Amino acid sequence: MSIQNKIALVTGSTSGIGLGVAQRLAAQGCHIMLNGFGTPEQIDAAKAAVAAFGVKVGYHGADLSKPEEVQALVSATEAQLGSVDILVNNAGIQHVSPVESFDVARWDAVIAINLSAAFHTTRLTLPGMKARNWGRIVNIASAHGLVASANKSAYVAAKHGIVGLTKVVALETATTGVTCNAVCPGWVLTPLVQAQVDARAQREGVSVEQAKIGLLSEKQPSQEFVTPEQLGGLVVFLCSEDASQVRGAAWNMDGGWVAQ
Repeated sequence: MSIQNKIALVTGSTSGIGLGVAQRLAAQGCHIMLNGFGTPEQIDAAKAAVAAFGVKVGYHGADLSKPEEVQALVSATEAQLGSVDILVNNAGIQHVSPVESFDVARWDAVIAINLSAAFHTTRLTLPGMKARNWGRIVNIASAHGLVASANKSAYVAAKHGIVGLTKVVALETATTGVTCNAVCPGWVLTPLVQAQVDARAQREGVSVEQAKIGLLSEKQPSQEFVTPEQLGGLVVFLCSEDASQVRGAAWNMDGGWVAQ
């Protein structure tokens, strides 16, 4: 079954991984609802990058930490484009701190956006998918959904939670035409990670390229970044008929990170 003309809602898709996924889905003919923060110019650029594939594109700036805004996002998608066939839960934030000094408000925000938002989008779109007996839910987790790193308690907890939620939804939809899977990226060179690389280069007095290798060497044996486009390709596969029996997987694309 082609995914042409399917309606895809991709959260956190105005830049980085989410935008890469949205573009790859649009290249297959999916109509896309974008969501995320950014300046008006950044949002217009993201919409143009997706619309270039000749598909319909919507945008909604819902704050996914608020359940009522998640509801508004889903309602806007249905009103502007139609029923959601493909849901990609990608939105996420990060905060780094030891557990004993981890700011409580930051903990709540990371859990809300990285985990609870995916629950809300799923519960709101799943009934329609089941009624039509076709749907694809892809949760962008992380290598940190499979292994841990120090000082990232909220992020690791949320990403492990996303993997668990994925498995539950997969079991609950196992006899239907709806699938649910997770993608677990390693280091991806998004604008956020590039900022970390630049800061590291300045702090250590090394070149940006040396800072990249230093960052990657700590976790990612390939010493190469995963790209948003590669992750988008995996999402497209998981949405295809060939992947109709891939259910509840936590598929790592991480340059060997979790193989160690």
